[in-house]
Amino acid sequence: MKYVSSNVYVGPSVYAHFPVIRRVVDLGILEDYPSVKLGEAFIDGLVAALPGLDDHGCSYGVPGGFIRRLKEDEGTWIAHIWEHVTLELQCMGGNKVSFGRTRGAGAVGRYNMVYEYHQKDVGLAASDLARQLLISLMPAEIQDQLNSRVDDDFDFEQELADFIRFAQRKEFGPSTQALVNAAEARNIPWLRLNEYSLVQFGHGKYQQRIQATITSMTKHIAVEISCDKEETHNLLNSLGLPLPQQRLVYSQEKALSAAKTIGFPVVVKPLNANHGRGVSINLTTPEMVVTAFDYAREFGTGKAVLVESFLTGLDHRMLVVNGELVAVAKRVPGHVIGDGVSSVASLIDRVNEDPRRGVGHEKVLTRLELDAQALRLLAEADYTADTVLAQGELFYLRATANLSTGGTAIDLTDVVHPDNRAMAERAISAVGLDIGGVDFLTSDITQSYKDVGGGIVEVNAAPGFRMHVAPSEGQPRDVAGKVLDMLFPVGEPARIPIAGITGTNGKTTTSRMLSHILKTAGHIVGMTSTDGVYVDGRLSVKGDMTGPVSSQMVLRDPLVDIAVLETARGGILRAGLGYRETDVSACLNVQEDHLGLKGIDTVSQLAEIKRVVVEVATDTAILNADDLECVKMSAYVKAKNICYVTMNSGHSLVREHIRAGGRAVVLERGINGEMITIFDKGVHIPLLWTHLIPATLEGKATHNVQNAMFAAALAFSLNKRLEDIQHGLRTFNTTFFQAPGRMNVFDEHPFRVILDYAHNADGVRSMSELASKLDVDGKRIVVIAGPGDRRDADLVNISRAAAGHFDLYICKADDNRRGRGDDEVPQMIARALIEQGVQPEQILVIADEVDAIDKALNLAGHGDLVMVFGDAITRCWKQIIQFNNVTGGQSTTPTKAPQSLVSMLDAEEPDTFVLQPGMTIVKDERGVRVAFDTEEGSD
Repeated sequence: MKYVSSNVYVGPSVYAHFPVIRRVVDLGILEDYPSVKLGEAFIDGLVAALPGLDDHGCSYGVPGGFIRRLKEDEGTWIAHIWEHVTLELQCMGGNKVSFGRTRGAGAVGRYNMVYEYHQKDVGLAASDLARQLLISLMPAEIQDQLNSRVDDDFDFEQELADFIRFAQRKEFGPSTQALVNAAEARNIPWLRLNEYSLVQFGHGKYQQRIQATITSMTKHIAVEISCDKEETHNLLNSLGLPLPQQRLVYSQEKALSAAKTIGFPVVVKPLNANHGRGVSINLTTPEMVVTAFDYAREFGTGKAVLVESFLTGLDHRMLVVNGELVAVAKRVPGHVIGDGVSSVASLIDRVNEDPRRGVGHEKVLTRLELDAQALRLLAEADYTADTVLAQGELFYLRATANLSTGGTAIDLTDVVHPDNRAMAERAISAVGLDIGGVDFLTSDITQSYKDVGGGIVEVNAAPGFRMHVAPSEGQPRDVAGKVLDMLFPVGEPARIPIAGITGTNGKTTTSRMLSHILKTAGHIVGMTSTDGVYVDGRLSVKGDMTGPVSSQMVLRDPLVDIAVLETARGGILRAGLGYRETDVSACLNVQEDHLGLKGIDTVSQLAEIKRVVVEVATDTAILNADDLECVKMSAYVKAKNICYVTMNSGHSLVREHIRAGGRAVVLERGINGEMITIFDKGVHIPLLWTHLIPATLEGKATHNVQNAMFAAALAFSLNKRLEDIQHGLRTFNTTFFQAPGRMNVFDEHPFRVILDYAHNADGVRSMSELASKLDVDGKRIVVIAGPGDRRDADLVNISRAAAGHFDLYICKADDNRRGRGDDEVPQMIARALIEQGVQPEQILVIADEVDAIDKALNLAGHGDLVMVFGDAITRCWKQIIQFNNVTGGQSTTPTKAPQSLVSMLDAEEPDTFVLQPGMTIVKDERGVRVAFDTEEGSD
């Protein structure tokens, strides 16, 4: 019963569109022991330890369903039980999670255990504790056979209490969680920025941040004033607001003097502390003042202590947000009430039996603690923990009424007197806080303080929300919603538009094309790619940045107003997406690449991974209609629009889609040229002749024609103007500086050199076909390689893709051999080329990339074409341009006159689309799509 591997998915993945953890587990001998075989003692012990399991519906969908699974027939397997116990432990820690799914992972006894989580450390720890609990409940003879046993002194109740405290430390506090809940209710995205309470709401330029209940709009000077209780007192006093008398002191002697001047009883508290720490109230003797002074010093950050007059009345917290009083709660300190029989300690235990009380912020109320402060208050009353209180006698275990120390709260928002409301709003306005709490003592909040007296004892920045969102009595108040409405007024955006781009080939070029279109349209673009993270065209972080971390870099950047996120297979497999949804998503193609790695062995499995990007699109999903795996994805699209991209104007599915009013981008042919056209809601929109796009090399680089079509589809779906799309495509070229490693052409030698990063059969095929189409006066030379971690079959396919297109083949290896021998890959490619009919004298094997490129450049003559499939792209480019000390730019693309155009609906090209068995065509308001029956629920 051990872990094989673990993945923490931070966003949508193949398992769920919310955060989940996947743990591959190996049951070992326990594969032979379903729950019934483990015995009734195991089942009964599990239910006794976790009574909440009775609420799990499991596959039956009703409470008690999981217990039935445990007991019926032979029962259920331990991996499935492990999943449910992990979920229940998280719930007990304050995380309401319910999704889980456990399925076989191939080998006997090995399972994929997938379950929902809120905080990764809590989710992982819950699984670990679940494992310990399950092993501890198994019969001794089975435990003896396991490779690992739990400690003999394993105490589940203690471990559970420790886990709950751990969960509370890791999770958001109640105020932060309330704000996150309010954001989710308003569909405002959020990102946790640290392990504590720093949270970003919104994306890019529209973001706002909070830390607990301090916001981006909270003024620093206002917080400083509120933290200085003397300064706050003086400021409010100057406005005539009701306040107690107050003195600032630095010694016991001065504290005694101040108390005598003000008159007993008094309050002593630190100058700058919060949550009621260090506060002593109703002090009636000099001795009490001296003790309270020392106590206040323990909690203050400086030596200053405040002495102020003690106001009688009930403690009220008045919450003001954006200048409006939004909630009032009467706070009562943690207390017990005597029954004439029970000791104080017994009364505390009885109060803590209330199911609403828990550890820390686990539940609505916090457990009472018989700690140092409680013992001090008992001692001051000449009581001990064993004292039996008289019937009805109320004893306070805290001097202040904070919920975090066991206090209770009663909502009184609807009955507060208008004078008291205005007083609180004036106080917070005077301090300058956007969110502030006023601690107000009065005998009756429903009466004006002008009539019954009362006073402000404190003004708080970052006030807690728990007493308002979950009062002990009265109506909960959506105070967090008021904060979100302040940060994001009605009609103001919180999100930046997001374009997600995936596929096997063309992702980076398409991302760069789209980013260029958007930049020329006036946007500050944040882009992720295999080259790095770019903000406004400037490289921010170099490297392969196509995973969730890089996506969140862009979404966190306060300059960015639109995001273009290239998303690769590896990141999705490892940690899911770094975003919950996109406005538009595109899948360019799904080809054989990276197969045999990380459990992905077929193209269909690879398509399922890439489909996640399409599934999270909200406005438009853009699919390659010429790739059947992409067409299949239309069955899973939830977006408002489906847009097909096809280079075949005879495509029957796309024709039907267009006739139904759907959106499509089609390559249509004229007499002497090809035009990218857009269809939308029955309108035919010619966009641009392909020979006018520099990146297509006069339309001959068909793979870049397709990339341009996808970039146009993405930009159009992002509501960019046609003029901006045309201008962007006409000014984008594939120079090394604009698109490194993406068909970079160098024409300053007597021969032409093209550098490309193609590293799979499909990419090599596209570039090889381009080499054949280009007018070359001399010979065609290729420097070719393949990644060492690909299957032998993949390397053979790379060779087949290049065979027949070149006159000389120089086979090399990548710098990182990835487990292969020094010249193993180039030798394999050479053998495969010979099998394809390439003559041995046309092949050279030079394993080192620098030497191989140097050989190609030296062999090239006037009018030749050298195509380099490079690995270390920057080094390759420098080697090419510095050959014979030649430097220069790139040739310009000539233009042709516009040609007449044949619309797709009138074209007579052959139809290449074939409907596979099990697929059906469905028509709706979005056009047409394919459909399957592949639904699967959770356990």
